[in-house]
Amino acid sequence: MKCPPWPKGKKLVHLDLKGAPPRVEYLHKLIELFSELGVNGLLVEYEDMFPYEGQLKLLQATVHPAYSREEVLSMQELARSKGMEVIPLVQTFGHMEFVLKHPHMWNLREAGHCVGTLNPHKEDSLKLVMEMLRQVVELHPGLNTLHIGADEVYMLGEGEESKLWLASSGHTVEQLFLSHVTKVAKAIKEAWPHMTIIMWDDMMRGMSEATLKASGLVGLVQPMLWDYTPNLDVDKTVCLLEKYCSAGMSDVWAASSFKGSTSVFTCVCSTQRHLDNHLQWLKVAALLSAAVSLKGIAITGWQRYDHLSVLCELLPVALPSLAACLLTLLHGQFGAEVSSRVSEKLGIPSVEVSAPAVYLVLWCLLSCFFLVLQVCQRMVESVPPTEEDGDPAHLHAGAQSSFNVSMSFQNMCFSVASETSLVLNVWFLISIKQRIASFLVFPSGLVSGI
Repeated sequence: MKCPPWPKGKKLVHLDLKGAPPRVEYLHKLIELFSELGVNGLLVEYEDMFPYEGQLKLLQATVHPAYSREEVLSMQELARSKGMEVIPLVQTFGHMEFVLKHPHMWNLREAGHCVGTLNPHKEDSLKLVMEMLRQVVELHPGLNTLHIGADEVYMLGEGEESKLWLASSGHTVEQLFLSHVTKVAKAIKEAWPHMTIIMWDDMMRGMSEATLKASGLVGLVQPMLWDYTPNLDVDKTVCLLEKYCSAGMSDVWAASSFKGSTSVFTCVCSTQRHLDNHLQWLKVAALLSAAVSLKGIAITGWQRYDHLSVLCELLPVALPSLAACLLTLLHGQFGAEVSSRVSEKLGIPSVEVSAPAVYLVLWCLLSCFFLVLQVCQRMVESVPPTEEDGDPAHLHAGAQSSFNVSMSFQNMCFSVASETSLVLNVWFLISIKQRIASFLVFPSGLVSGI
């Protein structure tokens, strides 16, 4: 089914640099490619690859060097020469693992065992966020737009100070979230009055229109609604965007995915899955009322589910998916013409979007015979016992990698109950099958020559 092409506005490609960050020379080649594919903006999530200075220098990556100031500037210069706006994404509430993992920052955690969420009650929390933003803004001359993250603020309200605050009459977790984000947004506007502020929307989805109107965020931020699923609920998404508009936030963004959203340890992305996601977003864009100002779409490509998780889908492997999704937005469908253009741009024979039946049969055979013969010994050797209750087993696979276990380090938000070895056995079998399935979804393999 052909949809209208994506409306005018920004088409941002998300560069998630918190895992397997490309060398700057490769980034330059990517920017050249993105330009040829119609990209007019970059959403850059530096995390520990940003060259923080002074007291924040400890935030820089140590396993590999962070980008230098000169490298960050050269990337921006090339992007601007290609007509691309560079929008930094700096987390300011949740997903601050790369900051709060450091002992010097432990006192700023919302809860001692939750390494990702900032304590919104401490004055030093806002000071930390603003110093991070100041350094990022200063290294982006002429910057007009900032993304402040604020998604997945796990365990908000679980800290002792939050519990005391919530005990007061009328206080809610929703208000606690909105209070911190509003403080950050107002501080940004005070420091840089011209700055446009984008934030993830997920923490606001369950809020009423009245709550949003009274939040103080109206006129300060533009929500970016993310949904990476292939069966995105079009009607529900349209209603959600219309709700934000009715609450006074008429400038909104969409966020899709070209990689890194299938599972925490997927090796090769399913192009079909991501194409379906973009086709659903095209339907959403076509159904929005004229009152909703859709500013653009960010095509996200996650390297990790969080800073402490394992890698999922390396960037070069996902370039065919990215190219196919971008051109689908431009054409309103994925057909022979789009497939041919993707092959031409990337220099690959064809774009495989689904696994032929023969591969599915092979997968079943491997699952039933080959894997069963080898998995038991590996399972005993590599799966660590756990004692904490937590989230589903696929998050266990990301949060408790062999490296994290060897370093006795993990995000407790993602630790998993393990009452018996049988639970671990089932998880390990499923994870192996999913790994093989992910390989078979896109048999063309790596993209070369980029």
